[in-house]
Amino acid sequence: METQQLESALATVNALLQAEGMQEAAHIVRAYPARAELTGYDNWNGGTDLWDVYLEVPAVEYARFGSRRTQLEEQITARLKTVVEQETQDWYSAKIVPARERNTDWRGKPFTVPRQTRLNIFDGFRLENVIWHGQLDEVEFLSRLYDLQKLPSLDNRFKDAAGDIWQHCINNEDWERDWVFADDRFQLINGPADTFLRFLCETVHPVIRPDRNEALKLVSDFNDQLRQAGCEIFEEERIGGRPRFSYRELTHYGPRAVSRAHTVADALDAGWMAKAIERLERAVDSDPELAIGTAKELVESCCKTILTKRRVEFSRSADLGCLTKLLVKELQLVPEGVSDQAKGVDNIRLILRNLTQLTHNLAQLRGLYGTGHGRDGQHRGLQPRHARLAVASAVAFIDFVADTYRHREAKAQPLDSNDQ
Repeated sequence: METQQLESALATVNALLQAEGMQEAAHIVRAYPARAELTGYDNWNGGTDLWDVYLEVPAVEYARFGSRRTQLEEQITARLKTVVEQETQDWYSAKIVPARERNTDWRGKPFTVPRQTRLNIFDGFRLENVIWHGQLDEVEFLSRLYDLQKLPSLDNRFKDAAGDIWQHCINNEDWERDWVFADDRFQLINGPADTFLRFLCETVHPVIRPDRNEALKLVSDFNDQLRQAGCEIFEEERIGGRPRFSYRELTHYGPRAVSRAHTVADALDAGWMAKAIERLERAVDSDPELAIGTAKELVESCCKTILTKRRVEFSRSADLGCLTKLLVKELQLVPEGVSDQAKGVDNIRLILRNLTQLTHNLAQLRGLYGTGHGRDGQHRGLQPRHARLAVASAVAFIDFVADTYRHREAKAQPLDSNDQ
């Protein structure tokens, strides 16, 4: 099949899927490139060419589909067969495959931590009067990270770093307490990010800092700075009931959390929702308060979009609570709509009640911590994990109500005369 013929067929497949309420499958056909390959030949009944139509989706999307991928392929294949069977006896099957990454340097360069970020963290040590080596002395601490016998001495009376550190930190105590931060031998300011991050993780190791609360507070302070640089310190395991930390590059939980929201916005043809989603993607880790405020706006946009499509009037000044009540009523989401004969009816009703209450809580959270309100000098905002909770809640809500809207619309479509 030539490219032009394939595009024409897929355009029709997309229209069929949309008309039948299969929005996710329609989105795949519309949004991602396709190619057809002859993969086999069947001699039965005069001979039939077997074609696979490969729909290449980003690897992240491919993984997100999971077990639903087979169902999506079947939905697309059935409509593709309907379109092409009038023109050919060849057999076409849709295959959703991960697109090849175009980044030839995929192994990537080691991630970096800016110099200013490092200085900010070390300034935090000084301001909070934190002893970086904890319960160990300086030689014991640094020996856990460096081979001090192989590092040079800055004092000609000693042959290596272990000797001069002992002399000036333990024997005489004539070096500044935070001397290590600027000592070029340890490469904490200008060296590799791995060296700097290993040092931070060691400062909160249970052996160094056995007070769990103190260690957790330090990690929180570190991450306030590090997440802006694209990495974080996280709990990797526990030793004696206390956390041991490691570091990792951020994998952008925000975009993963809102990937489903893209599909919803596309299905509702809501450009204003798409803009809110773009802000969420950028802000979840870098600006949690903006993300929380935007999550609330996303729910508002979804409510207004569906109510408008259903021709339900609402005041321009209607708050999130009013919009939600209107939407719940219009889409018949009320718990009373669940049959008492259904298994787990109480659980279903509880989930629905919690879902409709979610938007109210989200609005309150935005009022307390989101953007749009002045703060005093002592205010400390929420952390990215709180923003991810708000974003995930908002996405869960819009996903459910949008899916319900599509279901209601599909049921309202009149039957074709051939189907009656």
